[in-house]
Formats: sequence, C-alpha cells, structure tokens
Amino acid sequence: MDDRLAPLLQRVELRSRVFYAGNLCSLVNFDAVEGVGHLHLLKAGRLQLTAPDGRVRQLDEPSLVFFPRASHHRLSADEADGADLVCASVEFGASFGSPLVHGMPPLLVLPLREAPAMRGVLDALFTEAFDERSGRDAALNRLSEVVLVYLLRHAIEHGLLRSGVVAGLGDARLAKALNAMHAAPERPWTLQGLADLAGMSRARFAAHFGEVVGEPAIEYLAGWRLSVAQGLLTQGRQVKSIADEVGYGSPNALTRAFTQRLGQTPTEWLAQRIGLVPA
Repeated sequence: MDDRLAPLLQRVELRSRVFYAGNLCSLVNFDAVEGVGHLHLLKAGRLQLTAPDGRVRQLDEPSLVFFPRASHHRLSADEADGADLVCASVEFGASFGSPLVHGMPPLLVLPLREAPAMRGVLDALFTEAFDERSGRDAALNRLSEVVLVYLLRHAIEHGLLRSGVVAGLGDARLAKALNAMHAAPERPWTLQGLADLAGMSRARFAAHFGEVVGEPAIEYLAGWRLSVAQGLLTQGRQVKSIADEVGYGSPNALTRAFTQRLGQTPTEWLAQRIGLVPA
C-alpha cells in the first residue's frame, strides 16, 4: 500500500508537548513563539476562539484547532460551565521552511465528527488528559503526536488543503514525485525525471506542481535538501559527512546553498540554533 506520509515523516522531527489539560473557565492568550505552533482539542463545552486576524469563532461542538505556525491567538470559555480542553505546542524540527507547514492555512478547525477515524486515539488522549495515572505526561505527548499524524492523513485523504506539500501528497501523480524526493534527496533529480515518475509531460508536470505545491519542483527539492541537512546537523553530524547524503557534491557546495537560502553558514546556523550565539 502506497504510504504518502512515511518518507516525509521519517525525515521531519515532529514533536508535540501537552502543556494544559483541564476545564478552561477563563480567557487565555497564546503568544507567537518562532517555530512553534499550537494544537487545541476541545472535548466538551463551548469555546470562543480569536484568531490572529482578530476574527472570532464560536466552537459549539468537540473540535480540533490547529495553528501550524507561530500565531498569537486567544481562547475563552464561559466562567460557569467552562470547556474541557487539551492544549499542546507543536514543532516540526529545524526544517528550512518546514515542508509540512508550507502551504498550510494559518488556522485549521476540524469538527471531530468529521474525522471518525480519529475517535480511538482521541478517546485514549482524553482519558489520559482527565485522569492522573503513571506516565500521563509522556502518554499525552505521544498521543498528541499521533493525532497530528492522523490530521495529516485526513487532510490528504479528504483534500482538506488546496496548496502546499500536503495537498501535493493528496494528488496521486504528484505524490509519486514528492515521495521520491522525500525518500532520496541525495539523487540527482531532474524536472524530466520527476515528470516521468508522475506520468506527465515535463511542461504539464512543472505547471501542475507549481499550482498545487506553490513553488517549482526543483525549488522545493532544494528546500527539502536543506531541511534534511538541518536535521542531520542538529543530530551532531558534520557538514563534510552529510553533503553527499543531501544531494550536494561537496561540503563547499552545501555551505554555499545553505548560506544563499538561509543567510548563514551551517556552523553559524547551528550555533544560533543551540543557543551559543544570540539570534
């Protein structure tokens, strides 16, 4: 069975940390922290959501609220009844313009009744959230990550997103080319080679990829290679040992590409990433 997410998720460090689980009966502001998104799961009650653009949305049924990028937003519930809520911070690793985030809308709201396949994992998450058992925090963090994978799967299978890599993975032809790039960034992919994988002409593939994913295929490949490079660097790998692994013929070639796109050398970027130098 064709797994459209596996090659991507094997390279992207998806992390989620639950920091609140309980009955919300007040107003809470969430700050925008670079590189951190938010996942909110409403189990029961009514919740008022104020989005970054100031728009207010009333949630009257169990729902999933996902901010894929750093976003200042507000949640509030009635003081008398409150709302049973689980909140988690979400990070997609050190990726350059994380592919999973690319093309996603600022806010995604999904009524849970529209995603029956999530019911099992959500039941387990809510049971952990509103009980005090050994290993609760670890279980919640892992379950919230599984919820995110289910959300991505749901978005692919139901065409939930109109653009970005997740939308591309929902396209049977583009998915073949995207999976190939995700699985083997080191290969010398060409536009023609990717078009052949998709079963399309070179011109049609180029146009269709740009329309759906939002950028040219070779540009996406370049960004993906740097995403993989960043992940390897944070694992302690050296530039000279990863250049071939991410599709560059030499450490100098990787450093030039890295600096051109990110404005920093790999060494400078990593030092800032781990806090050795100020941002």
